[in-house]
Amino acid sequence: MLATFDLSPELRQGVRPGLEAALSALGAEPDLGDTGQVRAMEQFGDNLRRLAQIEADRRRHPEIAAVAIDRPVFILGLPRCGTSLLHALIGSDPAVRTPLSWEVAMPSPPPDAATFEQDPRAQAFDDYVAANFSGKWADVLKAHPIGSRIPQECGMILETAFQGLNPVMLFRLSEYYRWYLQADTRFGYEVHRMWLQHLAWRNPRRRWVLKVQEHAYHLPELLAAYPDAMFVQPHRDPVTVMASISRLIEVIRSVSFDHQDRAKLGHELLHLWHDGQKRMMAYRKAHPDLPILDMRYRDLAADPVAAVRAVYDFAGIEFTGASEEGVRAWLVANPADKHGRHVYSLEDYGLNEAQVRETYADYIAAYGEYL
Repeated sequence: MLATFDLSPELRQGVRPGLEAALSALGAEPDLGDTGQVRAMEQFGDNLRRLAQIEADRRRHPEIAAVAIDRPVFILGLPRCGTSLLHALIGSDPAVRTPLSWEVAMPSPPPDAATFEQDPRAQAFDDYVAANFSGKWADVLKAHPIGSRIPQECGMILETAFQGLNPVMLFRLSEYYRWYLQADTRFGYEVHRMWLQHLAWRNPRRRWVLKVQEHAYHLPELLAAYPDAMFVQPHRDPVTVMASISRLIEVIRSVSFDHQDRAKLGHELLHLWHDGQKRMMAYRKAHPDLPILDMRYRDLAADPVAAVRAVYDFAGIEFTGASEEGVRAWLVANPADKHGRHVYSLEDYGLNEAQVRETYADYIAAYGEYL
């Protein structure tokens, strides 16, 4: 598969372990139908295509490698804790840089500030969403906003290095997940940095704000790439979190699996996300000076403007009139039920409150004041 793409020997060597792990896991996944197998191979090919485009542009414009990434802010924590909302609100500030969905999907040529608002790739992305997020996938939009100018998670960047969790979310791939837990993902964060330099080269802002929950699994590797990184961690009752994320992943996988065992899915995700929090808590205990802002989901939901302001104060970003105007405009344009109500129940996934609280007892003990 690698032979199809024009990648340097260094990138081939970096990609190969994760790609081989993903391909091996794909062949061992018993419930993934023929459609799912095809979709996975298409996804893997798209990852390599986008990485090859990034590298090709870098060869043509070696000055991209000199772009500085100063004190990036990473939003992380459990899923369904308001992280996407917070990321989108901050992304509405014209002075702050977040990776937008269209430019991560179609990165070449590098985005240019002069044409950024009119770039036809944005409309192409929205056309794709309109054509594909219907039928089985319609419920995705109820839980997770998708659009060309909505900030994209780092997962779609890390998967181009085959050192991220997206293959697990889309196709389960249990063997790949076990490999990912043990992997040294420094290469993934080197690729991540390449992406940020690429996107910022002709369209820079004062600061980067990034987001994805899987950063919690590999903080040492992240900090090797970004030693001046800062972190924000919203918190929410894991009982609500597990019900909501189980429904979202069920919908996401519905186009690839002919049948899904809901109880099996619930048990998988219960422990998968706890794996990340165990690592996060251990790292924070060992590094109490880690610059991190803990935040209550309920505070974010009650007063989004104040929550964004708190992030800015923590990170040393100026909260201007334009910042507040962007946040308020985004809230008006994106009400919580814009695409319908996201409905979920723990019992649908073979779980109950006692199971969740037992599994997350360490997390609840550590962050009870924020739940």
